[in-house]
Amino acid sequence: MAQFARSPVTAVLGPTNTGKTHLAVERMCGHSSGMMGFPLRLLAREVYDRVVAIKGAAQVALITGEEKIVPPQARYFLCTAESMPIGAGRQAGAATEGLGDYAFVALDEAQLGADPERGHVFTDRLLRARGREETMILGSASIGRLVKSLVPDVEIIGRPRFSTLSYAGAKKLSRLPRRSAVVAFSAEEVYAVAEMLRRFRGGAAVVMGALSPHTRNAQVKMFLNGDVDYLVATDAIGMGLNLDVAHVAFASLRKFDGRRTRRLTVAEMAQIAGRAGRHHKDGTFGSLGAEDGDSAFRPEEIEAIEAHRFPPLEHLYWRDGAPRTDSLAHLIADLEARPEREELRPAPEAVDLAVLKRLADDPLVIDRARGQRQVERLWAACGLPDFQKLGAEHHARTVSRLWRFLSEGAGHIPRDWFAQQVARLDSVQGDIDTLSGRIAAARTWSYIAHRPDWLLHPAEMAERTRALEEKLSDALHGALMQRFVDRRTSVLLRDIGQNASSLPVTVEPDGTVCVDGETIGRLDGFRFSVDPATRHQDRKMLLAAAERRLGKVLRVKADELLAAADTDFALLDEAGQAPGIAWAGSPVAALLAGTTLLSPEIRLDRALLALGQDVQKQVIARLAAWFEAQKEKHLLPLVKMTASAAEPDVPPVVRAVFAQLADAGGVIARTDLDSALAHLDKDQRHLLRKAGIDIGVLDIYHPGLLKPGAARWRAALSAARVAKPCLPLPQPGLTLIPAGDKPQQMGARLAGFRGFGEQMLRIDMAERMARTAHETIAKGEAFTAQSPQIVSLGLTEPSFLQLMRAAGFRPVEPAAEGGPNWAFRGRQKPRPPRESASNKGAPRTGGNRPGAPARGKPAPTSTPAPAASNAFAGLAELLGRNG
Repeated sequence: MAQFARSPVTAVLGPTNTGKTHLAVERMCGHSSGMMGFPLRLLAREVYDRVVAIKGAAQVALITGEEKIVPPQARYFLCTAESMPIGAGRQAGAATEGLGDYAFVALDEAQLGADPERGHVFTDRLLRARGREETMILGSASIGRLVKSLVPDVEIIGRPRFSTLSYAGAKKLSRLPRRSAVVAFSAEEVYAVAEMLRRFRGGAAVVMGALSPHTRNAQVKMFLNGDVDYLVATDAIGMGLNLDVAHVAFASLRKFDGRRTRRLTVAEMAQIAGRAGRHHKDGTFGSLGAEDGDSAFRPEEIEAIEAHRFPPLEHLYWRDGAPRTDSLAHLIADLEARPEREELRPAPEAVDLAVLKRLADDPLVIDRARGQRQVERLWAACGLPDFQKLGAEHHARTVSRLWRFLSEGAGHIPRDWFAQQVARLDSVQGDIDTLSGRIAAARTWSYIAHRPDWLLHPAEMAERTRALEEKLSDALHGALMQRFVDRRTSVLLRDIGQNASSLPVTVEPDGTVCVDGETIGRLDGFRFSVDPATRHQDRKMLLAAAERRLGKVLRVKADELLAAADTDFALLDEAGQAPGIAWAGSPVAALLAGTTLLSPEIRLDRALLALGQDVQKQVIARLAAWFEAQKEKHLLPLVKMTASAAEPDVPPVVRAVFAQLADAGGVIARTDLDSALAHLDKDQRHLLRKAGIDIGVLDIYHPGLLKPGAARWRAALSAARVAKPCLPLPQPGLTLIPAGDKPQQMGARLAGFRGFGEQMLRIDMAERMARTAHETIAKGEAFTAQSPQIVSLGLTEPSFLQLMRAAGFRPVEPAAEGGPNWAFRGRQKPRPPRESASNKGAPRTGGNRPGAPARGKPAPTSTPAPAASNAFAGLAELLGRNG
């Protein structure tokens, strides 16, 4: 590591707005030639324009990675630090500066030597870049001690800030003062804030690195000329962009630094906040939004920024800026060498070195990279920036392909191949990510086009890539405006600002809610839902805005509900959802457990709670009236059962049957009422039949409650009583269905079906088949699984056998070979079918356990059935008694 002292070196250090850059420009223009290095191409472009205004375009050059303007007679060079024309090689250990002969040289923002990613570049320029007559180092006072140690003959000049910088607290966007700059750390934030300011204050200029220089300059010009009073930018403005800004507002205090999202350091905050107040105008800084939370300044940060007191830098990152290039081994060894000074730290491995080390293992590279010229050419190719941020592995493949071109034949990249790569990017179609990726790729080809020895016709390709980047940048601007910048965003902030209540609110016939002509969401009944395209962080603001503005609209809807016909209401009983009531297709109330099955609690949907209590009571009363009408229409038998259970003239034992049956929804397994039925005499049974109740072999029920409408209501009310979602019900009109899974079985049972093996049969049909079997057998005829009634019904033989067993028919031993499979004789009390996948865990439906004799009777004797008949024989005593 060598240092060179060709001229006096002056370090001008201090906070922002001390005139350091202005002083350096004046000093450079006073010399016959000069060069200045800057951290950003935007800043280099800004100073280039200033020097052109002083010296004329013919004498001024601009050199950045992707843009080169170098007139033949240029004497003043404005560059990014990486593009400063300093040689990178040295001959076999003989040190040479490789620096052009400039009378004046200056390095701006020298404290960036402490940056892990780019710091070694600034440290190298600080140590090696010297002017023939004068050298200036510009930067923060925090680098003073290190500059004095590394450059012993330096003269340090401290400059006080021209104006006062003070904290102005947190401000809402609608209350930002004129000539304010809002700093954000993502493209989405930048453009969203710009549109908000357009609605509040007539417009805002935008400055960010993704824009082309042409677009960026046009934006800044609007702000400088006073066409707009607000600027929205990334932290690029913190690196010396000189703008007439009175206040800097931080949209956030966290940024992604390439590795992680972290809070800004105090020095970074001060660098950005220092853009406020130019020359002798005082400036202020603050945050957007609330004064607490992670996005707010802390007291110690405010004090340090206002007093311009920051801890001194402890070290700078270094890497040999003039490595040997006589061989790959020497090049890599020098680039990995550790610094000799304790003030310097070895730089983390940069992308260019990582790519070089990967290529150094390639046999083709080893074979071709021989001699100083080829090694320097390889190192120059590795210096291609990874604009697309794809990582060293992927970037190395791109560099390897370029190196193959540069190391063979004439050593030029083929014109047609290069043109094809550029043409592939020439499209403004696609989303934001696509356009951003194309811009990054275009910057890669622009960088290549500005290497004078890589292309045969570099000027032509440089112009083509410049036009492409500008075109894509404008397209990106439009895409961001379209996606993130719309009038709906300003609607959110008008809630924060003033006169929010004066904005007109309309609800379209399809439910679309518009505020001031812009869609913010949709109103389905009383439920407001935010537009699905809304960003996550804006959803709460939209909901709050809707609650404040939709009060009158909801009151009008409540009046419409109160005047609505019964046909406008509907039961909500979708499987898997809680039962409720809908009006005009939208939920308005939930059904919850009440004192009885027929008296559920009607609780209004949360969306209706914004209405006053008086209106809520009226709505509940209207829904209750509709519910009463539905009971009369669909559940009248159940209503009458409930009334009969409380009728004093009805015998107590009959009232008990009515009460149990009503509580079960009008359908109950006979076994559950066996004890009560045993106490009924003939007249009391007649009272039940008179009420329309069928006392079947397996179930007791009212046929009217098996109708689809009654079944839906019974299932919904049962779900409300147990606070469970509604169960799936069979399709209306079906009498036989597959058993299905457990929820389907439970739903079918509620609808009036009973399981027999892998099938479920509606209970009225099951009773009909039992009666048909009894009548057929009583006539001495056969009744089998092949009987017309069973075949037409679709009942399988296993299900048929379970039905007959459950109905109380007793099987006989199978007949001899060639005879019938089964025969039944006699009649016993009905018993449930054997447990199977379809009825396991279901309530037992009556009678003895399978295979057991009837209680109080001897076990039947099995006798062979007649050879010609597979029949059910005997009388069904119980069936005859109850039929």
